[in-house]
Amino acid sequence: MNERLLEMLEEEVLGWPGVWRKRDEDGPGGVGVTGYRYGKPQIGHVHDEGHADFSFPKTLRDELIEAGKAMPHPAFPNSRTVVSLDIRSEDDLPKAVELFRMNYERIREALERKERSR
Repeated sequence: MNERLLEMLEEEVLGWPGVWRKRDEDGPGGVGVTGYRYGKPQIGHVHDEGHADFSFPKTLRDELIEAGKAMPHPAFPNSRTVVSLDIRSEDDLPKAVELFRMNYERIREALERKERSR
């Protein structure tokens, strides 16, 4: 993934309230991974080569794949929750932002519900 694409993606995602970035040079997500989190949960991460991964509930994961908005994770194609997207050009950025936004909204709403129930 070229540096400019990552900068453009970050500019959007880090502009959402509560989102922060965590860089792993050699961590559980692999080598050279930039993760984006809302609170503690990760909304998604991007590998340096442009491969982005997201975790969704199984039903939503399957719908995203069926609609062509994401693909099964290359290393874990039988995962019940993980989808991936290759970000190769500026044309792929809106697709990536949509997946990040979907997960951001889903996680934010879940955390807000949990906080209200306390």
